[in-house]
Amino acid sequence: MNQKVYIGMGADLLHPGHLNIIATAAKYGKVIVGLMTDAAVTKYSHLPYMTWEQRKVVMEAVKGVSEVVKQETLDYTDNLERIRPRYVVHGDDWREGPQAETRAKVIETLKKWGGELVEVPYTKGISSSLIRNMMREIGTTPEIRAGRLRRLLASKSIVRVMEAHNGLSGLIVEQTEVTQNGRTEEFDALWISSLTQATAKAKPDNGFLDASSRIAALGEILDVTTKPIIYDGDSGGPAEHFVFTVRELERLGVSAIIIEDKVGLKRNSLFGTEVTQQQDTIENFCHKIASGKMNQVAQNFMIIARIESLILEQGMEDAITRAKAYLEAGADGIMIHSRSKSFDEVREFADLYNALPNRKPLVVVPTSYAQVTEMELAAESINVVIYANQMLRAAYPAMVKVAESILTHHRAQEASQKYCMSIKDIINLIPGGHVLESK
Repeated sequence: MNQKVYIGMGADLLHPGHLNIIATAAKYGKVIVGLMTDAAVTKYSHLPYMTWEQRKVVMEAVKGVSEVVKQETLDYTDNLERIRPRYVVHGDDWREGPQAETRAKVIETLKKWGGELVEVPYTKGISSSLIRNMMREIGTTPEIRAGRLRRLLASKSIVRVMEAHNGLSGLIVEQTEVTQNGRTEEFDALWISSLTQATAKAKPDNGFLDASSRIAALGEILDVTTKPIIYDGDSGGPAEHFVFTVRELERLGVSAIIIEDKVGLKRNSLFGTEVTQQQDTIENFCHKIASGKMNQVAQNFMIIARIESLILEQGMEDAITRAKAYLEAGADGIMIHSRSKSFDEVREFADLYNALPNRKPLVVVPTSYAQVTEMELAAESINVVIYANQMLRAAYPAMVKVAESILTHHRAQEASQKYCMSIKDIINLIPGGHVLESK
């Protein structure tokens, strides 16, 4: 029983299937668990709910586990070469899908010293997806939610963020998933846009909505989601007011606020120089950033500085000069904004920005250069992509079509058949609203 037995696991939501694998492995010898880091897990699945350190504590307490080591990648090779176990134990569900290649490498590596792969039949009746859905219904805490953005930034090549403007759109962002080549694709976080919040209330995007109205709408989204939230703070207002906004968002569990370096009456940046827009001085904006950082309580909260130099045609040199200054003032990241239909100027900025000695996460909003893929953004070391307004832009034309159909046909049948989900589905969409079947 002195034989080494290796198990690779994410082990976030520990369930009977995991325990069955560990119990089986313990029959062969000393069990060493290669506990995958957040970065390794996100290569094929969701960011774990618990941090690696928390998962390690849980795993060390499981009966049959002798040692827990860190597995940095989805590939087992490095750990296997170092530990040289006699056996590797895994569930048989990895023969197909995103881990099939990993399985093949494990078998090939074990051959070097006569090791053996032992596969345990998949435990029926256990669904990680079902457990995740149950966790969503339970909800999260402000502290856990707030910290997840930094974990995502440390784990993923690019963090994918989608706009939400009310509870329903937040629920869609929270729950929508697509499976491609055995890998789950989902949104990592939510963007709370001042533009779409105002538009949803049929108000202009000029700062008309006060902080209380925006925070109330944010509360609706917080109620039905667990993912990190990035808040569009516009200019942040006077530094004296901004510090209270930071405190309020921290208290709610928001992960980050993005503020733009403009002053005066708010005008949407995509108007560019077509309307009068004034950029703040570097000195004033740095003071605002520093004030916010000085008054925040939680270390996880992020203040991200949005640079408008390219929007206002002030040039690349001005944009980089401001980036340097904002980072020195304490900004936790930089967002570069552009209304060009080409990715070229954002790519140029990214190249210059990536050479800065104290570089921090770089955020983009590809509304005007929507043809650029996430893979292309990641290749330029861009860390966060925000889809800032597509949800609301899609909702409006769909509702117009329904209204026009009813006016045209003088009844709802055509609209219901062509554009609408069933009434049963809409009722069951919201937890707690399940339709009772008649007997």
